[in-house]
Amino acid sequence: MPPAPLPGRPTRGSRTGRPIMALLDLLGRRWTLRIMWELRDSTPQTFRGLQARCGDVSSSVLTTRLRELGEAKLVTHEGEGYVLTDQGASLLGHLRPLDAWATKWAASLRRR
Repeated sequence: MPPAPLPGRPTRGSRTGRPIMALLDLLGRRWTLRIMWELRDSTPQTFRGLQARCGDVSSSVLTTRLRELGEAKLVTHEGEGYVLTDQGASLLGHLRPLDAWATKWAASLRRR
């Protein structure tokens, strides 16, 4: 399996491995943001529980994404299941303003 996109490693769109490019590559992978979103409430999720919360994600894709998020130190597995690390929770906090912007943007498109 290829390694997770991390700063300092070449990523899609960047041979330099700039941190922002590594982050965008990681977050742009299918199911990554959904997995993080489903872990947002700090309640540990088992693999099967997380898979059910994500809907259609296959077990192989979920395994790969959890490995990548773990390698990036955004998700960890504790005794009861998967949870966001402090870094992962911080990242979600930084994405909330983007969610608010997207909500306003969607509303402005509906008014046309």
